[in-house]
Amino acid sequence: MADLKRTPLFPLYEEFNAKTVDFGGWDLPVQFTGIKNEHEATRTKAGLFDVSHMGEISVSGPNSEAFLQKMFTNDLSKLTANRAQYTIMCYENGGTVDDLVVYKKDDEEFLLVVNAANTDKDFEWLQKHVTDGVEVKNISSDIVQLALQGPSAEKILQTLTETDLSEIKFFRFKDGVQFDGTKQSALVSRTGYTGEDGFEIYLDQSEGPILWKKILEAGKDEGVQPVGLGARDTLRFEATLALYGQELSPEITPIEAGLSFAVKTNKEVDFIGKEILKDQKENGADRKLVGIEMIEKGIPRHGYEVFKGEKKIGFVTSGTQSPTLKKNIGLAVIDVAYSEEGEELEVQVRKRRLKAKVVPTPFYKRK
Repeated sequence: MADLKRTPLFPLYEEFNAKTVDFGGWDLPVQFTGIKNEHEATRTKAGLFDVSHMGEISVSGPNSEAFLQKMFTNDLSKLTANRAQYTIMCYENGGTVDDLVVYKKDDEEFLLVVNAANTDKDFEWLQKHVTDGVEVKNISSDIVQLALQGPSAEKILQTLTETDLSEIKFFRFKDGVQFDGTKQSALVSRTGYTGEDGFEIYLDQSEGPILWKKILEAGKDEGVQPVGLGARDTLRFEATLALYGQELSPEITPIEAGLSFAVKTNKEVDFIGKEILKDQKENGADRKLVGIEMIEKGIPRHGYEVFKGEKKIGFVTSGTQSPTLKKNIGLAVIDVAYSEEGEELEVQVRKRRLKAKVVPTPFYKRK
């Protein structure tokens, strides 16, 4: 795995017994103590994630907001400084370039956090459409991103800073946060990809390993654990948070993926893909993302075909045995005619077709 990319925290993985895998060209930990154990720790205590493989793109200049309004499905004009927004970039046909979080630092400076495997593609897509008065920079290699997620996240992180973290509300952030032991300040947002409360921390790549160790030390008594990609996926899946390449792709629109809340077709700006998405939003799409629960014993895996009788009606986008619910569940894009709750379907699991039923999502919602 010599030519795989590595985050600045890679030298610490061995110290914490990480098992690493090739994840989209990155050498990343799939687990430390075990997926179920790490999943449970995040749901009940706190989990610390190295998500430095994610991409960061800076967009600045006097025309940056107008430019991003054209590129994004959500309405950026609703955003004030120090707030974040979930949004999507689409192709002309409504298919998805990427889903991302945009941070508004001020009227002329935005930070985009994009999916790791899409960073170069997203950067090129933005560059292709860039207008005068806008500068787009890929700053991914300068930044480490850590995520501390779970019920004890705030209590643990608060011990390392004088900034009052309780003031950072959901999808808001503070820049210039100073942590014990680090020289440079960080941007801290109340966001995450687990369905739990918590924070995502962006700081200079040289400071990442220091803060990683500090958080694990500070949270020892609270039961904090380092968490790998395996549990990150089961956590986001239970919370029904879309994963690019599975619930979203160039072939799957955000409307089909159930993300119409992030598609503002009533904004005046003609963003890319607006026409198709407006039609799907107003008249309904032919397909829909639904939750399924297996009735017969088997796990619905990504790519498995879904049938109603002899008719193929869709495919599974994600599926596993839920560590929290102890059930075999999945997400599937299927013909809208069969998407009613309680509808019985069949999933092709290897050589057998096994019964499943449509169930409500999200599968898990924190109390």
